[in-house]
Amino acid sequence: MKLFVGLGNPGGEYARHRHNVGCMALDRIAERHGLGPWKKRFHGLACDGLIGGRKVTLLKPTTYMNDSGRSVGEAQRYLKIAQGDIVVFHDELDLAAGKIKVKTGGGNAGHNGLRSISAHLGNEYARVRIGIGHPGAKELVHGYVLHDFAKADMAWLEPLLDAIAEASARLAAGDEARFLTDVSRSQRSND
Repeated sequence: MKLFVGLGNPGGEYARHRHNVGCMALDRIAERHGLGPWKKRFHGLACDGLIGGRKVTLLKPTTYMNDSGRSVGEAQRYLKIAQGDIVVFHDELDLAAGKIKVKTGGGNAGHNGLRSISAHLGNEYARVRIGIGHPGAKELVHGYVLHDFAKADMAWLEPLLDAIAEASARLAAGDEARFLTDVSRSQRSND
C-alpha cells in the first residue's frame, strides 16, 4: 500500500496558488483513476482505491502547509505505512516551471511543508518535486508561491498534471524512474 500526499493550503482561495500544485496533482490522479469520494480523515481529505492494481490512499492535509506533518503522521500511524511507501507531491522553486524530479530523503530546501513532515515522520519518504520556477529574488518568493498560476502557465501545467496522473501507476508500483520517463515522454508528445 502507498500513501500519496498532495501539499497545499486548505480553502478555495488557495486552490489555484503555485504552493498548491501538490493538491492539484492529487486531484488529477483521483480523477484519472476514478478514486473518491474525498472524506474528512487524518486532519485532511482522503480517498483510496486502486492505481495500477495497487492499493493507494490519497491525502490532502487540511492543516496549513506549515503543519502538514500532523496530518501525514496521523495517516501513516493509522494505516501502518512505512516511510518508504509515502510519496509527497509538492511545489519546487528550484526547478524550472514544468520540470519534475523525484527524490527520497535529503534536505527540505526551505520548504515548510516538507520540514513539518520530516519532523513528524523522519526524512526517508519520496518527494515528487514539481517545478514552479523562481521569481528571481528571495524577497519575492512569499508573494510568488501564494498567488495563482498565471493564465500563460496553463500551457505547461495542465499537460504536466495529466502526465503525472497517467504515470502515477508507476509510483504506486515503486518505480520512480519509469514514472519520470513516462511523464517526460508525455510532455514531449505534447510539445
